[in-house]
Amino acid sequence: MYLELLVLFAVALCAGIVDAIAGGGGLITLPALLLTGMPPAQALATNKIQALASVASSAYRYVRSGEADTTGLAGRLVASVAGACAGAYCLRVADPSLVSRVAPFLLIGVACFFLFSRNHVSAKRPPVLGGAAFAALAVLPIGFYDGFFGPGTGSMYAAAFVLLLGRDLRSATADTKILNTAGSVVAALIFLPGGLIAWPAALAMALGGIIGAQIGAGLALRWGAPLIRRVLVTISIVLALRLLVQQYPVVALF
Repeated sequence: MYLELLVLFAVALCAGIVDAIAGGGGLITLPALLLTGMPPAQALATNKIQALASVASSAYRYVRSGEADTTGLAGRLVASVAGACAGAYCLRVADPSLVSRVAPFLLIGVACFFLFSRNHVSAKRPPVLGGAAFAALAVLPIGFYDGFFGPGTGSMYAAAFVLLLGRDLRSATADTKILNTAGSVVAALIFLPGGLIAWPAALAMALGGIIGAQIGAGLALRWGAPLIRRVLVTISIVLALRLLVQQYPVVALF
């Protein structure tokens, strides 16, 4: 039991490093929980707790560093939470298969954008949208996606900040973590009453995620846009391929 918790702690620490830089830590933590023999629903619920701890830790580090832009933050937080709540509600009454089939192509688009825009993401540019419009047209629908489906939300937020608000990638990543935290709070609250969370594993992974997020955010702040861009492209492609194999089994034949 204690060895298993130690392994989960180490897995979450590594995932926290990756997640703080570019998101996608769930690619590491969720399979690890499933390998312990947990039922999928319990693994998913447990993973939400460690994910919240990890992303909140990285958000704190970015805010403390001064990278986050708090201008219009309240409106973005409201839009993120409202979208996540609406998405979570719709998940109970609607089939998520359409979104899950489209998501890989959205992530491939995000990866291509960051892959071929090396200079585009290193400096700030004039915004395309104002703060209120950005919250309504970008944050709200991405928040909905986060509540309804989830994988790749951080990559989509980062791309939106760069494309629509003209932010450099390091600053965009800082604000992304704040919005990810809001969405993770909603997700955690949904799973709390269900009794599905395996608390020993959740707490061990939460501690690992908090430490890993501090390390990852520190690396991102030190090395800036080049490191974030490389990791973000890699994570987006890996996640897209995973979703393609899940949703289109014929892809696995090639």
